[in-house]
Amino acid sequence: MINIRKGKKEDLPQVLKLIHELAVFEKAPNEVENNVEKMLEDGFGEKPVFEFFVAETDTQIIGTAIYYYSYSTWKGRCLYLEDLVVSESFKRQGIGKLLFNQLISQAKKEKVARLSWQVLDWNEPAINFYKKLNADLDSEWINCKLTREQLEIKS
Repeated sequence: MINIRKGKKEDLPQVLKLIHELAVFEKAPNEVENNVEKMLEDGFGEKPVFEFFVAETDTQIIGTAIYYYSYSTWKGRCLYLEDLVVSESFKRQGIGKLLFNQLISQAKKEKVARLSWQVLDWNEPAINFYKKLNADLDSEWINCKLTREQLEIKS
């Protein structure tokens, strides 16, 4: 039996383990700088910046969907899915779909204009999953970012 529910503070150690598992899958195992203390502050502090759902069995958290609200100057309030992670040993059992459906319910409840996310171009299982959901896969936009180190140089 899989239960999908809103994430709580005490879930963060297991969620962080899933984040590390995702980093290994995405071929970036040394890129995770986050820790439980940062996540406590960022998710449950004075100004929370993210929320999450978890998929759990009787004994462990096996998946998570981490999201936050963004703003489109054209559309208004939006929901952004940062990561959808299902533990490798539980993949292909419909858990990702359960988590994604919970996100859709949240988006409808909050009456957001859009639910958006990114997927790596080589992640065929995820791309196929999103195609089955009838999602628009947009190849027109280019992702841009400045890292913390780059921001320091710019000051």
